[in-house]
Amino acid sequence: MSPRAIIDSDAPRRVLVTGGSRGIGRAICMALAADGFDVAVNYRANADAAAEVAEQVATTGRKADLLAFDVGDREASAAALAADLEANGPYYGVVCNAGVRADAPFPSIKPDDWDRVLRTNLDAFYNVLQPLTMPMIRARRGGRVVAITSLAGLTGNRGQVSYSASKAGMIGAAKSLAHELAKRNITVNCVAPGFIETEMIEGIGVEAIAGMVPMQRLGKPEEVAAVVSFLFSEGAAYITGQTISVNGGML
Repeated sequence: MSPRAIIDSDAPRRVLVTGGSRGIGRAICMALAADGFDVAVNYRANADAAAEVAEQVATTGRKADLLAFDVGDREASAAALAADLEANGPYYGVVCNAGVRADAPFPSIKPDDWDRVLRTNLDAFYNVLQPLTMPMIRARRGGRVVAITSLAGLTGNRGQVSYSASKAGMIGAAKSLAHELAKRNITVNCVAPGFIETEMIEGIGVEAIAGMVPMQRLGKPEEVAAVVSFLFSEGAAYITGQTISVNGGML
């Protein structure tokens, strides 16, 4: 059965969250489930953590599916998403959250690290959204796309040339896609976190970071998820092509 054949306007709205097994992604899955969305939790390697998220989603009364694929692998992404569309039909929304960093001064960046960061953070925007966009359009239900970018993509940051480039690229891509999908009532926005309490900041002095933030603390994953939740709400239906920072006043 083709995805077009199983579109049901009364069916629960389903959202894919990439990198949904931990940190900000986990918080987003829980926030959207609490808002009444079914959630597909994408993960690359940590099946146990993804299963825990699915169990937590189930406690809200919503359905959770697990999708294991590397968003930086175009062929693997296409195959996994095609099978999922065939089985479950089109998504109402997508949160492009999966990301990596490999910090180093620019002269010291290794070619493999540069490629890995750009592939996982920026190429994944295409790898994930390109197969899902036309099914969303054909469903004629509108929709939401949110890309989790970064303060580094807006301001740059020492030692993060590759990371900043990938996140700035996501912002540009999202703005252009917002123009293309606006008449379909599909909004496309970015959320740009600052320093958030996740594994991404391991190895960095937390006290030193907190001292750089006007609010004098790190953000919580749930505070980022709350903004994503708002962008998926009816109240955000006229917001598209925007980047909302969640950084304690750093910008």
